[in-house]
Amino acid sequence: MSDSDRDTGTRWTAEERRQQAVRRLPRERRASSDGEAQEPQGSPERRVGHRRTRGERRDESAWLTLTFDLVPPEEPAPAADLLTAATAAREFAQAHYSRFKVGAALETADGRISTGCNIENATYGLTLCAERVALFKALSEGLVVFTRIAVVADTADPTPPCGACRQLLWEYCGDIEVILGNTQRVTGRHRLAALLPLPFDRRLLE
Repeated sequence: MSDSDRDTGTRWTAEERRQQAVRRLPRERRASSDGEAQEPQGSPERRVGHRRTRGERRDESAWLTLTFDLVPPEEPAPAADLLTAATAAREFAQAHYSRFKVGAALETADGRISTGCNIENATYGLTLCAERVALFKALSEGLVVFTRIAVVADTADPTPPCGACRQLLWEYCGDIEVILGNTQRVTGRHRLAALLPLPFDRRLLE
């Protein structure tokens, strides 16, 4: 309602207010013949309206394992070397609250290694796992194609990545090999697809 309308006491109905709002829109967004405003092609609102439904997204083909056509190094480093790098990174862990130190070493397709350790925080919720630290370091340095990650903790049993780490590793690394170990030996080897069998990823947003 304009100031002049308030002065004269004019009262607008909801339909009149809607029509006035539509008239102020750009031409491509004005009301269609059925009375509903049209969003411009390519706008976020239009894309949301054309996304697949929940049922369509759950087609089995959406869950096929994501693979990359990678050319592995001619002489990949032994798993023991990757574990050594992860073990060394573990020594820098900032685990003041859990006292549970973890190290990770993420290997690129050309053999480079990015390491990380868990970094805890007094709020607990801001804590970062070793796997994510290694991944973020690698990405921030322009490394984008990965083949393996080693995770080391001082436990007799394997210590696999948590759910958040599995999600991010899948998003940025694909179905890489996950090598688990302690400070003495390898305790397990898995494909990431086996650790995260039904991933939510960008394919479900298309």
